[in-house]
Amino acid sequence: MVLQTGSAVEMPWIAQVPAVLENWYGGEQMGPAIASLLFGDTSPSGKLPMTFPKALADTPTAGDAARYPGVAGADGIRQVDYSEGLKVGYRWYQSEGIRPLFPFGHGLSYTSFAYSTPKVTVSHEVKIKFTVKNTGRRTGTEVAQAYVSLPAATGEPPSRLIGWERVTLAPGQQRTVEISLSRSDLSGPHLLQYWDSKRSSWVTARGVYGLSVGGSSGTKARTSFRVR
Repeated sequence: MVLQTGSAVEMPWIAQVPAVLENWYGGEQMGPAIASLLFGDTSPSGKLPMTFPKALADTPTAGDAARYPGVAGADGIRQVDYSEGLKVGYRWYQSEGIRPLFPFGHGLSYTSFAYSTPKVTVSHEVKIKFTVKNTGRRTGTEVAQAYVSLPAATGEPPSRLIGWERVTLAPGQQRTVEISLSRSDLSGPHLLQYWDSKRSSWVTARGVYGLSVGGSSGTKARTSFRVR
């Protein structure tokens, strides 16, 4: 099944097809590109920029009539209540324990990849290292992604994307991926910080952070590190 959509769609028929190719915005070369993928001349390597839920009822806006008041205010502007708060995108599904059809960052190819458990060192910067190995029988490209979970006391959603790297590997080949967060990511409004409404400032939480790496937001290779 080949889809040409600009957003997530429900797929109640998915069990009746052997595979799904999401074409997204194909452009004028859409035909040749799809043919190259379907006939195996090119191995797919794209990743979803959003979560595909199993059903509309799983989304944060489903059935939320209070979010969209029917009457505009005195200024003519209709107000919207974003009741999901910080649970935006894939954070909603993770926070609510909802398993999506396809998670943010998902995308398969004609080969397969394995990830090692990541290793983290914390000094003047945070360095994340892990290996990605092509365990299939043809060359392919993977977008390796790293997600961090802030200490529970921050009240932040379960994880956030902090870095990624695109790697092309031959069968059996492996490569070490390194993602570094500079000191500015620790001391400024950056990847490891959260907004403290009581202080009205960005804060770096001290404590244990979770880290996971993989081919999507549904990552499996996990470890942890401490920021003092």
